[in-house]
Amino acid sequence: MAKQKTTVGIINNETLAYTAGRDVELDHALITVDCIGTAAHVTMLSKMPVQPKLITEDERKRVIEGLVEIIGQAQRNKFKIQLADQDVHLAVERTLTKKLGDLGKKIHTCRSRNDQVAVDLRLYAKEQLLQTLDEAAALAAALVSFGRKNKMVPMVGRTHMQPGMPSSVGLWATAHAESLLDDCVGLINAYELNDQCPLGSAASYGVPLPIDRQLTSDLLGFGRPTHNVLYANNGRGKMENLVLSAMSQVMLTLSRLSQDLMIFTMPEFDYFQLPAEFCTGSSIMPQKQNPDVCELMRAKASRVKAAELGVYDLIKGSPTGYNRDLQEAKELFMEGIATTRASLRIMTPMIQGTKANKKKLIAGFTPDVFATDRALELVGEGMPFRDAYHYIKENLHELENIDPTEAILLKTHMGAPLGLDWEYFKGRIAAVKETVREERKAFNRAVSKLLGVKYPLK
Repeated sequence: MAKQKTTVGIINNETLAYTAGRDVELDHALITVDCIGTAAHVTMLSKMPVQPKLITEDERKRVIEGLVEIIGQAQRNKFKIQLADQDVHLAVERTLTKKLGDLGKKIHTCRSRNDQVAVDLRLYAKEQLLQTLDEAAALAAALVSFGRKNKMVPMVGRTHMQPGMPSSVGLWATAHAESLLDDCVGLINAYELNDQCPLGSAASYGVPLPIDRQLTSDLLGFGRPTHNVLYANNGRGKMENLVLSAMSQVMLTLSRLSQDLMIFTMPEFDYFQLPAEFCTGSSIMPQKQNPDVCELMRAKASRVKAAELGVYDLIKGSPTGYNRDLQEAKELFMEGIATTRASLRIMTPMIQGTKANKKKLIAGFTPDVFATDRALELVGEGMPFRDAYHYIKENLHELENIDPTEAILLKTHMGAPLGLDWEYFKGRIAAVKETVREERKAFNRAVSKLLGVKYPLK
């Protein structure tokens, strides 16, 4: 059976294909962060207090120049990861060795692919989480804008899907916005947990040379290094699972919003109208405009949750130390993030183009919707609540002439239809955007200093 020579030995071709899996394809998303991680590692090696120097200052500059060149190639889709490389790490090493000779062979000193992929995934997650926060804030802003525009439009509030009490479009829209803003808190928590540098842990047990893990962490713009070198690699999978958990909460909010939109755009309700360009037609029924985006979003919420559970299941019985099972977590991790981000990006313009049908929303009110409000008004006039409850239950006919708009005007306490604090929503959205701006600025500044060129590369 045919064999192939690789950087780490001669391997049977089928074994090579089986063990590389989809890394050759998926790792294209990690080329830039792998180069950034390597730049930090080589810089740290050049400052290590040993004689002779492992990496001289001139050699460090030459390596980083090579890494910047690879990043540029990756941006132009010109950098190739070959099956013999197995992954991005060895592809970068092979390329640098071809360009720099023996110097390229030095870059893996005091490092394992275990800590290398761990830092790559954390750097990848940093940017993906910031992008997700930006996109979640944009959707929250769209929902708040929709709610504010329709704040005086009455809407039947439902429990058990049955008419319950007077509500408003503003209350409905901002309920979903606030849910999404809470999801942003979860994303930020995941970001902070992810913001630890595992580089320098090597194969999980440290190395017998005086490496400076704090320096490496600082060079990469991390908040701090992971402390225990064994946990630095045991954190693989766990960290992906935590990030996916935050993503699945976003998808939970989007799924419930999608379900509402599917219900309330049915002809029997006709409360809202989705923009036609976000609906699809039927191959046989010319009149159809289907809410396929909402249906798929509901399904994709399950896919993201399945990715989270898939990673969890991969690691729950994994013994301490690196195990190759973790390779299978990468695809689930990337897919879960990509699905969440795509869902946020498509929902935002869909909400921006959605129209509220005030006439149909008001027509949805029947006298019984006002029962609870009227009972509470009687309580305000001195009647015990349970007596008021039974009186209204027996005299629903008295509620026939109540105006829905007048009914919501009475609900002025905090968070009620006429007590919504628009500045509260504006402030929370602005805070998310500011967090993204500051974190991205700090990271770009650190990487620009490390590479000696402005990052991101143009």
